[in-house]
Amino acid sequence: MELIGKAKAWAKSLKRDVTALWLAARDPRVPWYAKAVAAAVAAYALSPVDLIPDFIPVLGYLDDLIIVPLGIMLAIRLIPQPVMAELRQQAAERAGRPVSRAGLIFILAVWACCIIFLVRAFL
Repeated sequence: MELIGKAKAWAKSLKRDVTALWLAARDPRVPWYAKAVAAAVAAYALSPVDLIPDFIPVLGYLDDLIIVPLGIMLAIRLIPQPVMAELRQQAAERAGRPVSRAGLIFILAVWACCIIFLVRAFL
């Protein structure tokens, strides 16, 4: 039971950190390179569509379990510690989770390019 509690706390902290990164991408105190990484990670994590759909065995959850947390850790390291602490506090106080339209558009564009490539390759 303790393991389940730890997993839930970790998932909750990841959600908070994604929202904090979404805020960091708009914060003037964050360096441009950290904003770029934070925006990319937040857009991907908040996108309603996954690059690799979850119904694909093993690979479907790979992005949720490995890629997103690694991206979060990288972005957090690039943001000044006091700023990140403040953004985490703001994220914890937010009622709703933001949605990334940019992330959705990017994922759909990648899928469209893959489909076009496959159609041209096999026709």
